[in-house]
Amino acid sequence: MALKDTLPGLLADTGSYWLTRALFLRCLGLIYAVAFLILTQQFLPLAGEDGILPAPLFLEQVAREYGPGFPSWLNLPTLMWLDCGDAFVLGLAWLGLGLSLLLACGVANLPLVLALWAIYLSFVHVGQLFYSFGWEILLLETGFLAVFLCPLWRARVKPSKMVIWLLRWVLFRLMLGAGLIKLRGDPCWRDLRCLFYHYQTQPLPNPLSWYFHQLPAWFQESSVLFNHLVELVVPWFFFGPRRLRHLAGLLTIAFQTSLIVSGNLSWFNYLSIVLCLACFDDQAMARFLPGRWRPDPAQTKEESRLRRALLYGLTILVLYLSIDPLHNMISPRQAMNASFDPLHLVNTYGAFGSVGQRRPEIIFEGTADSVITDATRWLAYEFPGKPGDPGRRPPLVSPYHYKLDWQLWFAAMSDYRHHPWLVHYVSLLLVGDPGAQSLLGHNPFPDQPPHFIRAQLYEYRFARPGQPGWWEREYLSAYLPPLAADNPALLAALAQFGWISAPPAPGP
Repeated sequence: MALKDTLPGLLADTGSYWLTRALFLRCLGLIYAVAFLILTQQFLPLAGEDGILPAPLFLEQVAREYGPGFPSWLNLPTLMWLDCGDAFVLGLAWLGLGLSLLLACGVANLPLVLALWAIYLSFVHVGQLFYSFGWEILLLETGFLAVFLCPLWRARVKPSKMVIWLLRWVLFRLMLGAGLIKLRGDPCWRDLRCLFYHYQTQPLPNPLSWYFHQLPAWFQESSVLFNHLVELVVPWFFFGPRRLRHLAGLLTIAFQTSLIVSGNLSWFNYLSIVLCLACFDDQAMARFLPGRWRPDPAQTKEESRLRRALLYGLTILVLYLSIDPLHNMISPRQAMNASFDPLHLVNTYGAFGSVGQRRPEIIFEGTADSVITDATRWLAYEFPGKPGDPGRRPPLVSPYHYKLDWQLWFAAMSDYRHHPWLVHYVSLLLVGDPGAQSLLGHNPFPDQPPHFIRAQLYEYRFARPGQPGWWEREYLSAYLPPLAADNPALLAALAQFGWISAPPAPGP
């Protein structure tokens, strides 16, 4: 049977994708640049040698589990097996940032894009909790397909329609997975009430989130209906006829733009928009992009047999690896943002299957007093993204991502004992660790660390119209008891997880 008979839909797509590829790769370079910029600023305090969750310690644990050598590389592919010291790691991050900017400027070839994917994969695999977000694996999956979209070096090879369709396949799973997990999740998605709470309880609201929260009930309910339309119906048209495909792409871009405007969801929505570019061919792109991005036909080169064979192999691999993600999507126990292979080549996605109606927040406080009394003066730490001072305006930070702030949002929903890394972070603040302090928005102890740090739990609600400030809050309970740097229980807990050497046994 001829290939023409087996892939009629693909061959029926008569459009060209020179401009689509050029814009897609430039935009992907910008997303990579943001991701690597975050690495240069945050990775060392989060997962460096002296970080909250040190990558060297993590790699030692993996090596003990799988044994040294090749098995470790196979189960956890990362360049950090070569060297996980801070200098090497930071050098990789800056290298990735430089390559990202080259890609954003239009320098696109297979070695460069493959290097970006491999370097970022290395960081995701050792970043642990702080690199467990859905946009990390989405960037890796998209970045891997981009390797096959660009030319080997400088030759002007026609963009592969197979890769364009595989990018649409990523977008399809991304959107439909998000829609299905909502239908199976919180009942408020079915009774159209989730947006009554979402803008206020999402991880990091932005300034416009307050205004969205004040909109009337009919608008919030209509927005949920639009959400269901875009996530459950529109994705099927990514593979449809040209006009319907363009309409599906535009609706998805409009939806993702609304999410960017109403919250701080890192680069997730930006990358989703970049994937939407695969819905548009050169005829649609020509109205907005410079013609010089389309090469002279005399300079183009036909696709080699080897490249064609690699693309067929890539398609077969992606279809095979899609089995588990598809099974997960139709499962009543659908997992959110999960990978099924160590390279994160084909993943499953979903977001906000559950929407909280209350917003607990952890507020860290320190004191320089050596003895705690009723008169002790506690000063609050501020973080750059999460709510703290009720009068402070929520920041607009996306596509940047404050990873610690996000994890503190999760931690506030359960006891601190479920989050030992949080206690380690407090211990770093107690000794004045510069990396730990760099993750703060405001440090009330700039000259020397406090003697004690505690954490209090508050419930935050958006201030009502006419009230001063952006938030109102209500005290709930103590979250973390006051700790000092020499607290025996603290030292024992840190030693248990290998973050410090075991404290000496008490004398007779």
